[in-house]
Amino acid sequence: MNLKDCHNFSDFRILAKKKLPSPIFHYIDGAADDEITYNRNTSAFNDVDLVPNVLRGVENVDLSTTIFGKKIDLPFYCSPTALQRLFHYDGERAVGKAAQKFNTMFGVSALATVSVEEISSLIDTPKMFQFYFHKDRGLNDSCLERAKAANFDVMALTVDTITGGNRERDLRTGFTSPPKLTISSLFSFATKPMWGINYLTKGKFELPHLQDFVKEGTSTNSSIGNYFSTMLDQSMNWSDAEKLCSKWGGHFALKGIMSVEDAKKAVDIGCTGIMVSNHGGRQLDGSRSPFDQLAEIVDAVGDKIDVICEGGFQRGTHMLKALSLGAKACAGGRLYLYALAAAGQAGVERALGQYKTELERDMKLMGCTKISDLNRNNLRFRYT
Repeated sequence: MNLKDCHNFSDFRILAKKKLPSPIFHYIDGAADDEITYNRNTSAFNDVDLVPNVLRGVENVDLSTTIFGKKIDLPFYCSPTALQRLFHYDGERAVGKAAQKFNTMFGVSALATVSVEEISSLIDTPKMFQFYFHKDRGLNDSCLERAKAANFDVMALTVDTITGGNRERDLRTGFTSPPKLTISSLFSFATKPMWGINYLTKGKFELPHLQDFVKEGTSTNSSIGNYFSTMLDQSMNWSDAEKLCSKWGGHFALKGIMSVEDAKKAVDIGCTGIMVSNHGGRQLDGSRSPFDQLAEIVDAVGDKIDVICEGGFQRGTHMLKALSLGAKACAGGRLYLYALAAAGQAGVERALGQYKTELERDMKLMGCTKISDLNRNNLRFRYT
């Protein structure tokens, strides 16, 4: 199977599995506990049917939307995700360049493997910095100041990682950052020699925003679950978020909002957006899907801040349903990570291009020519 054989989300996943050592693949692919929420994130879309209109004159379709004051050409963007150079040696560079080609937003994690300074020098597409609230206040200040100096457009504080989720696949495979060989994983790494060659020869693996402050994840092996549980500040509260919002002084979002109550508090502290997200099902298993929660959150705060639905998207029709409920945009990590692992920048470009093509076709079939044409009249819920 080659890149040209990848026609959808599942195809990219299959190719990524062929390219990556087992611990690396399952880090992307896995989630918490029994992975019920992970699976629900996508299956939720199947509980809603689309009701198309016809004879609407749909020759020209405009997929653009505006989030955080920035117009982007697609109603979806690349969520920030950690450790991208483990999946492909170009990592964030590849994703950023692909996002720029389609003029959509690109998110960079505090646990990124390429610095905000380098990303800013490479691309000028709208950029989001995803902030983890560490116990080390010096590290927090450094991340904020570096993102600000690099002219990032949005800061997104992740609020659903107050402790690490129980990612049992990582426990079974022994996944850590940096990777380490174990007896159980040795065969998997040995059978993916190109991954190992690239890892050793394409530049040292680093976490540039962290390594001057903490050893975990950089020179000391750590699982992501353990990192969250030990390095992040579990005393973080609304006052801390409000202070960070004020200190940033620009567009500020909370990533990981799942309740109306919290969405309203986000408005109160000065946020300009929220990501309705459960961290890809990787934190609290048994929580609802973002799509299931979207309507009530949009109804509560959608006229005050940008509400973004994040997670579970595998098709353009999934995005149409979230946009019809009132999301300003859609976002995801696995949305592009399998494609990154499969073929680097070319893979991400192919994936983003396919989502764009799907959306254009599906918009025409819905009888819609712009995102604002989508509304709840186009939907019917099977279960109420």
